[in-house]
Amino acid sequence: MKNADTMRFAIVHDYLNQMGGAERVLMVLHDLFPGAPIFTSIYEPSLVDPAFRTMDIRTSFMQRLPLVHRHHQPFLPVFPFAFESLDLSGYDVVLSMSSAWSKAVRTRPDAIHLNYCLTPMRFAWAFDDYVRDEPVSQWQRAILAPVLSWLRHWDVTTSSRVDEFSAISRVVQQRIHKYYRRDASIIYPPVDTTPFAPLRATARDGGYYVVASRLIPYKRIDLAIAACNQLRMPLKILGEGRDRARLEALAGPTIEFLGWVSEPEKRSIIANSTAFIFPAEEDFGIAPVEAMAAGRPVIAFGAGGALDTVIPGKTGAFFGEATPDALASVLSDVSTQSWDGDAIASHAARFDTEAFKTQMRAWVARASGRAKDSAPVRRGDGWHPPNADRIPNGVS
Repeated sequence: MKNADTMRFAIVHDYLNQMGGAERVLMVLHDLFPGAPIFTSIYEPSLVDPAFRTMDIRTSFMQRLPLVHRHHQPFLPVFPFAFESLDLSGYDVVLSMSSAWSKAVRTRPDAIHLNYCLTPMRFAWAFDDYVRDEPVSQWQRAILAPVLSWLRHWDVTTSSRVDEFSAISRVVQQRIHKYYRRDASIIYPPVDTTPFAPLRATARDGGYYVVASRLIPYKRIDLAIAACNQLRMPLKILGEGRDRARLEALAGPTIEFLGWVSEPEKRSIIANSTAFIFPAEEDFGIAPVEAMAAGRPVIAFGAGGALDTVIPGKTGAFFGEATPDALASVLSDVSTQSWDGDAIASHAARFDTEAFKTQMRAWVARASGRAKDSAPVRRGDGWHPPNADRIPNGVS
């Protein structure tokens, strides 16, 4: 069996044309495995963190398609072919991180393929929920129906190319079992909790609630607005997005839209709030963990990843129905309770970036130890930087 130091290692990601939670996780993976190339379908440097410009990023044929970098949704049927076309024959261990496509890459029979699953593709398995508040007409649904049926079949078929799954939460673990009939471990995504610690000493309850999110329909910020309108409670909304105009039309005089703010300003606003509102069902949810790291309780919809991160009565509270009345009732209760900020922050620390790194490193090390002892096939281009994509020292 090869020594882990000589095993060739690659990372695969769905696409790099937007900056969100998945891309922040990818940056942490690169910190863990700095020599590993990142394979992806498309890459637009101007739309992601500048740090990606220093990384070895290798794209598919989709990179050459017109308009795809800013409008990738119409190319949905092309993505399966893009990932199946990637040449990973030169790698002993492949780590794909996917909410849709990247788990479908083809690897050598003797290679190990690990998939860090953000979720099985939501738009294929829960299409009605995915587009519930989107302007999708009946004729568009009719056209998409056979495409979605084919994608579900493809998604299940390609799950067999993965040797091991790890999920980001229990709800994702359950979906993997339901759709793929596969077991999965859980590694919670990395959250940088340390910058919030100094704020707790000076934080105070400023008498307002806060939401920090992209302003898009499925985030259900309309629920937070309606509940705070009903109670006449101040609400600060951090973030931008295409749903802002609609949300502003719903907002009463106690609602304040602050747009995108700097990270220090965001942390200060959260640390001095009464509580953080997390109204959508998410696969995990980094923002509520950040709020807890600041010592603030979280009021979350009682579903999805929040069930893994929020402890009712200790670090926050759940509302059970996605209605303004249900949320308003919980807001009223939370505002009258006293909360132990240090205990809340201590709970958040279990989701810190360092905890993620420790678990991810151990998972990859166990898998690399099972890789078969056979010489890797060289990639078609025949060239690699020395040691650029080998598993680094300390992983085995």
